[in-house]
Amino acid sequence: MTLPQSNYTTKKWWKEAVVYQIYPASFKSSKSVSEADGWGDVNGIIEKVPYLKSLGVDIVWCSPIYKSPQADMGYDIADYKSIDPRYGTLSDVDLLIETLKNHGMKLMMDLVVNHTSDQHAWFRESASSKDSSKRDWYIWKPPKGFDDAGKPLPPNNWAGILGDSLSAWNWHAETQEFYLALHSPEQVDLNWENAEVVTAVYDVMEFWLSRGIAGFRMDVINLISKHQSFPDAPVIDPKSKYQPGEKFFTNGPRFHEFMHGIYDNVLSKYDTITVGETPYISDMSEIIKTVGSTAGELNMAFNFEHMEIEDIKTRGESKWSLRDWRLTELKSIISGWQRRMKIWDGWNAIFLECHDQARSVSRYTNDTDQYREQAAKMLALMQTTLGGTMYLYQGQEIGMRNFPSDWNPEIDYKDIESVNFWKKTKALYPDGSKGREEAERLLQKKARDHARTPMQWDDSPNAGFTVPEATPWMRVNDDYKSINVKAQQSLKWQTKEELSIWQYWQHALQHRKLHKDVFIYGDFEELDHENERIFAYLRTEVDKKETWLVVMNWTTDEIEWTIPAGIDVKDWASSTLSTHIISVKPTIKLQAFEGVLGVCK
Repeated sequence: MTLPQSNYTTKKWWKEAVVYQIYPASFKSSKSVSEADGWGDVNGIIEKVPYLKSLGVDIVWCSPIYKSPQADMGYDIADYKSIDPRYGTLSDVDLLIETLKNHGMKLMMDLVVNHTSDQHAWFRESASSKDSSKRDWYIWKPPKGFDDAGKPLPPNNWAGILGDSLSAWNWHAETQEFYLALHSPEQVDLNWENAEVVTAVYDVMEFWLSRGIAGFRMDVINLISKHQSFPDAPVIDPKSKYQPGEKFFTNGPRFHEFMHGIYDNVLSKYDTITVGETPYISDMSEIIKTVGSTAGELNMAFNFEHMEIEDIKTRGESKWSLRDWRLTELKSIISGWQRRMKIWDGWNAIFLECHDQARSVSRYTNDTDQYREQAAKMLALMQTTLGGTMYLYQGQEIGMRNFPSDWNPEIDYKDIESVNFWKKTKALYPDGSKGREEAERLLQKKARDHARTPMQWDDSPNAGFTVPEATPWMRVNDDYKSINVKAQQSLKWQTKEELSIWQYWQHALQHRKLHKDVFIYGDFEELDHENERIFAYLRTEVDKKETWLVVMNWTTDEIEWTIPAGIDVKDWASSTLSTHIISVKPTIKLQAFEGVLGVCK
């Protein structure tokens, strides 16, 4: 029988690729003592290409290295065609592309075209005069009115996204109008209603694709189309003057038109990998317009539902809240996306970490010294046995965790979102109180900073990230002497049950590729859904030739689990350091955070 063409019957290189995200400021510095500035750079990435190849990486996704004032760590771009000097030069990037190619690998760049830096030449020209030829390249509006003190009032009540609860509109005294900057005042939203802006974006994309990159991760790409009436947002947080306005700028009226334009005019000319950061959207019929096999927009998009499982959704600022969640909730999310993408003919981007999220072993499991290693390998087992394209974030392969709770919010947190949140907290609780204690707890659990500490290469000063004489731009996690690449790569092992986290990832990625028809393209069936301690599922090749059972214990207890009738496992592998026998039928015993993988008869 010939199956109809779909994302799951049509094989593509980008579906089978392992993508490794690099946060360049924190990955590796190549600079000598005389040059050292505490920042990673492109040559540092080049130095580590053999390392990435040995791990099993196919594509390097590099967060922004373009020229930038670094108000938001490079997501505020001042020149799309230049490299920020702290990272290197265009020639260095060309060498990186060539080095990756020589190792059978590719480079994916971050495309940030919802907004530019306020230092970009486009915005400087736009802000120079109301009569500027580029005035309409950005979104300018007159004030709604003036308050009793004569202060201009923003055009609407939209709040900025990055945690300061201030207006998304910024007053420009020189031209007496507001400009829209959804993320921060330094990140000014482009006006995609202007055809010249769209053409300029095409030109940027062509510039990089013609240099040999493999594609783009597109930053907040579904925010590029705004409702042109710019209405007030509903009041969600009565305590705040400004409200979340995402319903008016997420997948807006012309979003799909703009995306088709990107595909038809640029992407269709190349064999690219594309993934969208598409927040605030959960409607499957809308999602599939972007990532369906015949959508003509993007290959895939990141789903953040599992990243928001701790959020209290009734609050205006759900990011800075915490709730206890049940394993069945997480299983519903993961299993749901596995099934829905299959049914709707879309494609999943499989990830547990990125530069905007805290460390997965700290968020979902137990990162204490007693359990971190087992838990990190269990998460690796899950991620490498789910269908879709694999995304691995730097440091995840050694089980890097959140930094300690005793780090100082005034000094050690660097991210603009964290800084704004702490600033707001101090204003609300000027004399100190439990409110500040709660804010510190939220920062330690959820801040983006935890993903941005320098990569832990070895146990030398600065964890081998930069020379000992330099001061890293961000503090190195205190645990680097015991948690680092060198220690985990050099671990001697006799059986697969004795692998370090790094070695386990290496083997798990190899196994995924060896059995790609099952784990990348195959069917997914969850088992024992109501169990709050065990996550189990079957992965089956489309033609039913091969079936694998995955069972994971998400607790600190030893658990017995009964294999459902009709499932006959002939061989097992465990994710833990244990050597105990687990194949006693029909019940298996799982140690704390142990995951097992069994091939069925």
